[in-house]
Amino acid sequence: MNISWKGCCVVGSIAALTGAAQADDLLLIDLTVPNQITITATDGASAVNASGSDTTGVYFENFYGGAGNALTNSLVSGDITNAENPADNTPSIFRGGGGTDPGLNMWSWSSDLTVSFSAGALAFVGSGTWSLDADEYADMLAGNTSGNLYFPADTADDIANAHLIGTYRVIPTPAAATLFGAGLGFGVLRRRR
Repeated sequence: MNISWKGCCVVGSIAALTGAAQADDLLLIDLTVPNQITITATDGASAVNASGSDTTGVYFENFYGGAGNALTNSLVSGDITNAENPADNTPSIFRGGGGTDPGLNMWSWSSDLTVSFSAGALAFVGSGTWSLDADEYADMLAGNTSGNLYFPADTADDIANAHLIGTYRVIPTPAAATLFGAGLGFGVLRRRR
């Protein structure tokens, strides 16, 4: 009986460690509208306590699939901010290295220069939408569907000194939505026959 109890504790401890290692999706990226990106906060909690500059911002690690274009985007609307600081309604996005950095950066979202995240507390609120040119949009469509969020960081070389606060996820792209819709159409045609 003592042996089972120890086995139970080991399994329970491993499960607890596995759960602690998982980070919440904090931001969703919507690329379903051509030539546009929308970043929306989830109800996810920050994985750690972190404080840093709003002018550095948060870094979406490995967002892009390869080298491409620098961003010349234009804010359409946005009230996205971290949950602990007020929005200034002027969030910006940036790609370092003139289009060679593998990640995306979101910065300048708060009227406070120093912003904070608290472990276990809501990380972000609101959303932001930016217009893109066709090449910038194509670069984003060729990227990854999920990854880590680091703060404060604006390029890949900042990750070593930044905090992993959570993850991001890209919701279906227009190509995926088109394929899904075509699959439904073929299913309906087949069923009618």
